[in-house]
Amino acid sequence: MTILTMLLNAPSLLRIPLPLHQNPLLRFSKNFPLSSSKLLHRRFCTKMTTPTATSLTQTIHLNGKGGETGTPVEIIAAPGLSHHDFRMAIESSLFKKWLENMQCETGILTYGDMSLKRVLVQGVDMFGKRIGFVKFRADVIHDETGNQVPGIVFSRGPAVAVLILLNSGNETYVVLTEQVRVPVGRLILELPAGMLDDDNGDVIGTAVREVEEETGIKLKMSDMVNLTAFLEPATGGKVFPSPGGCDEELSLFMYKGGVDKEVIAALQGKETGLRDHGELIKVRVVPYDKLWRITADMKVLSAVALYEMAKRDGLLPSK
Repeated sequence: MTILTMLLNAPSLLRIPLPLHQNPLLRFSKNFPLSSSKLLHRRFCTKMTTPTATSLTQTIHLNGKGGETGTPVEIIAAPGLSHHDFRMAIESSLFKKWLENMQCETGILTYGDMSLKRVLVQGVDMFGKRIGFVKFRADVIHDETGNQVPGIVFSRGPAVAVLILLNSGNETYVVLTEQVRVPVGRLILELPAGMLDDDNGDVIGTAVREVEEETGIKLKMSDMVNLTAFLEPATGGKVFPSPGGCDEELSLFMYKGGVDKEVIAALQGKETGLRDHGELIKVRVVPYDKLWRITADMKVLSAVALYEMAKRDGLLPSK
């Protein structure tokens, strides 16, 4: 039997083309421009390239000096990444914010000695219908030496945490949460914290909401003190926990109030969190003077440092 006869007798082996309306590559070839939102007075335009069977690609042009079009940058999907996830990634606020940071006044592309050549989008994690995390690798070159600088990015965006100080009797207590943290394989005592769920930048509102979800305590936004706002403007007024691999930027707040001993007792060991989101949280209340030694949570230690320095320099509200 010849090969031709075998193929004729086995139609399932033939490659039957999909109808045009069902072909994902042809659907992808239609332009889906990035949002027109501005990037700190800079904008970038996009031009869709023709995708191939092995890759999905988009080209962006970052503005050069004087508003001129800069060098084109290829955005490429890693093998196995669907065109839907690729589109979601490059249209996400996380990716746009990263591009914004690269081009801002203190951004690494602003000084003229670094060039962004290519971005490989490797994965997307969804939180329901919205993007939670984007993983990509940016090829950034030091122009003078031609060397590539480390550019693996785990993008999760802005987050907030709150240092809650409760005066009871002659003691000051701090409200912490005990949570399962799989990446480090441990239970961690940490500040009530959470990611910003939307793009409207409601940092204080998010902080208040996270405190209520994780501890049951209802705070007033007017009572919140932004500790990171005391940092120099050049820092962006944020804390970066792990800038070598993650773009997370933290706003740290402080709340101070007085409560009865019964409130402290009621909070201790309280089980909270959004169970349907996998949050298994227990509230822990500890004396403030012992706080810095009983947890390795970066949010706690950063908040304590900012609080103590702001108190030393007389920057905290008098009330």
